[in-house]
Amino acid sequence: MNHYDLLLLGAGHAHLGVLRRWALLERPPGRIGLLSPGPTAWYSGMLPGWLAGRFAAADCQVELQPLCRAAKVELIIGEAQAVSAVQQHVQLTDGRALVADWLSLNVGGQVSSPPQIGSAMQLLPVKPFAGFMHGWQAWQAAPRPLAILGGGAAGVELALALAGQVPQLAVFCGGPLLAGHSAGLRLRALGHLRQRGVQVREDCPIDRIDEDCLISGAEPVWRGSRLLLATGAEALPWLAESGLRCDERGFVHVTPTLQSEAHPHVFAVGDCAHFPGARKSGVYSVRQGPVLANNLNAVLRGLPLRAYRAQRQSLALLATGDGGALLGWYELSAGGKLFGRWKDYLDRGFIQRHRLVG
Repeated sequence: MNHYDLLLLGAGHAHLGVLRRWALLERPPGRIGLLSPGPTAWYSGMLPGWLAGRFAAADCQVELQPLCRAAKVELIIGEAQAVSAVQQHVQLTDGRALVADWLSLNVGGQVSSPPQIGSAMQLLPVKPFAGFMHGWQAWQAAPRPLAILGGGAAGVELALALAGQVPQLAVFCGGPLLAGHSAGLRLRALGHLRQRGVQVREDCPIDRIDEDCLISGAEPVWRGSRLLLATGAEALPWLAESGLRCDERGFVHVTPTLQSEAHPHVFAVGDCAHFPGARKSGVYSVRQGPVLANNLNAVLRGLPLRAYRAQRQSLALLATGDGGALLGWYELSAGGKLFGRWKDYLDRGFIQRHRLVG
C-alpha cells in the first residue's frame, strides 16, 4: 500500500526540524512517510570542515532511521522523478509510485553549470553532497590545479578549506565576491584568500567551457582539467513540470503558510521554494521548520495555520579552513579562532539535536 496521509519529500534542514519536533512532542495523526535518496542527511555547514580535515564524514551527517523511528514516520529510500500537484502523486526513479493527501517539499536544488564543449575538463558539483565527497576523494588521490565557479559563501569556504591541498586554486564569480554581504566581510574574505595564494576573479562570468578552458565572453580566463561547481541553487527540473505555480527560475511560489499558491495541499520550503525575503540558505530553511511542523500538524487535525515571516538579516559565519571563521552581521564584520569555535559549537549542536534514538 503506497498511500500516505502526508509525504515529506527530501531530508532538508526544515524536514529534519519537523521530525525532531514530532519525536519530542506528539506527532499528527495518520500515515506519514519521509522520502530520501539515502539513509543519511548531510549537513552542508560542516562540509568545509570535512574538506579541511577537521571533521570525519560521520560528524557531518544525521542517520535518518533513528530520527524517523522516534517520530513514528516511515523512511522511504528513493528519489523523486516526477510529481503531480493535482493528484499528489510521486513517481520514483526506480518505478515505484506514492500517493499522499498532503505533500511537503524540502528537496533543495541543483548546481548550475556553463555549457561544455568536449570532455577535457572534469566537473564536480558540490550537490548532492554524497556524490561530491566521493568525487573529491578521487581527485584528492592525485591533486591538480583547480578552479571553483561561484563566489558566494559556499565558494569562499570551499576555497579556504582547499587552499594548500592543490597546486593552484582560482575562484571565479560573475559579480563581486560575497555579493549581498557587507563590504567589511568581503574585504576580510579577499584578504584571507589572497594570503592563501588563491586567485580571485570578480565580475568574470563563465559563459562556456571549451575543452580545458573557461571562457568569459570571448576570452579564455583559465586552463585546467578540474572545475568545482559552487554556483547558486538551480531548481530541480521536475518542479516546473509538476503543475505547481513556479517563478521564472522554476522555484515553487508559496504563501506565508508555506503552501503552494495554486495547490494548498502541497507545502514547499528551503531552496526549492520561492518566498519573498527568504534567501537560498540553510539558515532560512531551519527557521521555516517550526512553522512547517505546526502547519502540517494543523492541516491533519483541522487547526488554524501560522504564517512564516522571513528574518530581515541572517548571521554569516564563514569557516576559514584553519579553525577560524569570518563573521558578518549587518555592516559589522570580524574574524578569528573565537568565531571558529562558535561556528563549530553551532554546527555540532545541529547534528546532535537531530541524532535521536527511536
